[in-house]
Amino acid sequence: MNKKLIPARVVAPGRILVRELEARGWTQKDLAEITNRPPQTINEIIRETKQITPETALELSAALGMSEKFWMNLEANYRLHLAKKQIQFRQS
Repeated sequence: MNKKLIPARVVAPGRILVRELEARGWTQKDLAEITNRPPQTINEIIRETKQITPETALELSAALGMSEKFWMNLEANYRLHLAKKQIQFRQS
């Protein structure tokens, strides 16, 4: 078995968040109110300029019915992916 394994596609947490909002018919402002987070925070997560903190992961978990570990793992995997890309870029 010499098949080349290809890693799963890495998705930014903000993209998942957008899909969840669309599925529920919510706006970013709606989610901000539900999670008691500033609307700017939700927008920055969606634009990939802000990371999901443990506190935000807990709030997203409560609001969306997904585990906080899901959000933290998604964020960690995405950030590792970006770091690997940066290292590869520097080495080329």
